[in-house]
Amino acid sequence: IQYSFYDWDGIGSSTYVGFDNYRDVFSDPDRLSAITNSFKLMLFYTVLPITLGLIAAVLTRTLSSRASGAAQTLLFLPQVIPLVGAGIAWKWLYASTGPINETLRAVGLGRVARAWLGDFTWALPAVGVVGTWVLTGLCTMLLSTGMAKIDRSLYEAARVDGAGPVREFFAVTLPGVRSELLVCITITMIAALASFDVVYIMTLGGPGRATMVPGVDVFQLAFNQNRVGAASAMGVVLMAFVLMIVIPVQRFGRTRR
Repeated sequence: IQYSFYDWDGIGSSTYVGFDNYRDVFSDPDRLSAITNSFKLMLFYTVLPITLGLIAAVLTRTLSSRASGAAQTLLFLPQVIPLVGAGIAWKWLYASTGPINETLRAVGLGRVARAWLGDFTWALPAVGVVGTWVLTGLCTMLLSTGMAKIDRSLYEAARVDGAGPVREFFAVTLPGVRSELLVCITITMIAALASFDVVYIMTLGGPGRATMVPGVDVFQLAFNQNRVGAASAMGVVLMAFVLMIVIPVQRFGRTRR
């Protein structure tokens, strides 16, 4: 916070500039685009993993204990893979001659193939898919744990009242995993706003600034452009956004309980 009020290159003397660095964050299109991209990533880091996690948790409950455990283990595997390694692997998958494009060409969809990470339109969704892949397993595990704690008599009562699978899900399952949902929402939102590893390894914020996020922007400002004050201000703003989102979610959860 102290550095954010100074113009400093990290080595020489510093100059006090007041709130100039913060004004730059909210007026510079480059800073604003990075913040906007982090919010766009919430679709892939929060909405899709939680939705897929709910579906996977419900489906695995219908399997035998051994099959359910195997399925959950496979879904959770991306969590134990270092994100740097995952980023390298997905960069290879997305390459112009990588497995994804070669598969599309093999099934007659060559016109869809493209340099995914070099496309201004598709680069951010391509990076977002990696976030979905990483976080879906975690959400599945958390939600499965919550579902296991739901009293079976509630399902039996719902069936007696004539509830079908969909109504049973919304009337019994979803309220029963509210606490776990709040944990998933909190973790995945922070992951979206604070994303760095995958973006840095796969695109370094490119092409242009199509995939630039605050974490990578802070790194480049501080270590490539020697603008430690500007990087610090961006970091403080990022922290403020995280708190502005997480605290209301937690308060809402406590109120509903």
